[in-house]
Amino acid sequence: MTRAVVSVGSNIDKESNLPAAIAALQQHDEITLIEMSDIFESPAIGGDYPPFHNAAVLLETELAPGELIASLKSIESALGRVREEDPNAPRTIDLDIILYDDLHSAELKIPDPHLDAYAFVAIPAAQVAGDWEIPGRNRTVAQVAESMAAGELRKVDMSDKKEISRDEAFEEYGATDESFNPRYEALVREQLEILGEDPERDGIKRTPFRVAKSMSFLTRGYTQSLKEVINNAIFESPDSEMVMLKDVEFYSMCEHHMLPFFGRAHIAYIPDGRVIGVSKLARIVDVFARRMQIQERLSNQVADALMECLDPLGVGVVMEAAHLCMLMRGVQKQNSEMVTSALRGSFKSDARTRSEFMNLVGHGLR
Repeated sequence: MTRAVVSVGSNIDKESNLPAAIAALQQHDEITLIEMSDIFESPAIGGDYPPFHNAAVLLETELAPGELIASLKSIESALGRVREEDPNAPRTIDLDIILYDDLHSAELKIPDPHLDAYAFVAIPAAQVAGDWEIPGRNRTVAQVAESMAAGELRKVDMSDKKEISRDEAFEEYGATDESFNPRYEALVREQLEILGEDPERDGIKRTPFRVAKSMSFLTRGYTQSLKEVINNAIFESPDSEMVMLKDVEFYSMCEHHMLPFFGRAHIAYIPDGRVIGVSKLARIVDVFARRMQIQERLSNQVADALMECLDPLGVGVVMEAAHLCMLMRGVQKQNSEMVTSALRGSFKSDARTRSEFMNLVGHGLR
C-alpha cells in the first residue's frame, strides 16, 4: 500500500459536495481513508467568486499515480464537476494529489505546486502529513505550512474527530442525503418506475445510489489512459524469448445489451529490448475491459496497446468469455464460450511462434 495526500475543495454547494466527495473516497474499493484535516474557508482566487471550503485527507492505496488521478476525476465527474476555460471558475468539487509516496513528477504535478504557494493547501495537508518530507524540496509539509501566513484562512466549525466514517462525514458537516451521481440516480429511479417498481419501497430505495456507484466502477476505463496505467513501468532488457501471462480474469459490459461478459485473457509478447512490469499486463486489460465493449474489439485493443507501448517483435492475445446477453436471454445456451484472438508482428507472420503461443494457451491450431 502507498500513502498519498489529496486536497478536497468546493465552492458550489460546498456544504453537501465536500462531504459527498469524502464519502466517495471512503467507499472506493482501492482507497483506504486514514485521516482527515479540519475544513477551512478561504477566499476564491482570480475572480469575484464564492469562498472555498478546503480540506486534506491522508489515504492508502494500491493504485498507481495515474490510476489514482483517474479515480479522482471520476468522482469529480460524478459530482457534476465541469472544467471551464477559466481555471479559477467555481467548481462543485476539486480533488488533487498533493503528495504520493516519494514521487517527484513534473508531468503529473506531484508534489502539487500549490503546496508551496497557498495556505489553503499547505495548512490542511500539514494536519494529516506534517512530518512528510516533500520530494525535491528538502522540507517537511509542516515547515512549509509554518512559513505561510494564514491570512484569511478560517477554520469551519467542525467536531475534533479525525477518524471518519461515511456517516460521520455527512452528519458532522450537515449533509443528510447520500448521493453519488444525482443525474444518473434520477435516470435509474425513472427506469425502476417504467419497470413497475416503487422506487420508495425499503428494499429498492437506495438502489439508484448503488447502481450509480456500481456503474462508475464498472466503466472506470473511460477515465483511464494507457500512459497513466503503465506509469513508466517499462524497462530495458536484452531478453528476446516469449513472455506470457495466462488466465487474467476480466469483466466487461456488452455494448449491445449492457449485460456483463467475463472470462480470461492470455497475453504474450516477444521483447525487442524492452519489457513491461507484469502487473501492467493485467491493468492494460482492465483499461479497455471497463468500458462498453465487444470481445473482438477488446482483444485487438489490448494487442495494439502492447505494440504501442513496447514496440515488441510480436504480440498475441487470446480471450475466452461467457456472455450473459446470450446465456440469460436470446438463445440461452448455458455452456457456450466465445474465444477471440489478436495477433501482431511475429505472432502473425511466424507459424512456429503462433503455434507455440496457442499451445501454451491450450488452444492448439486445428
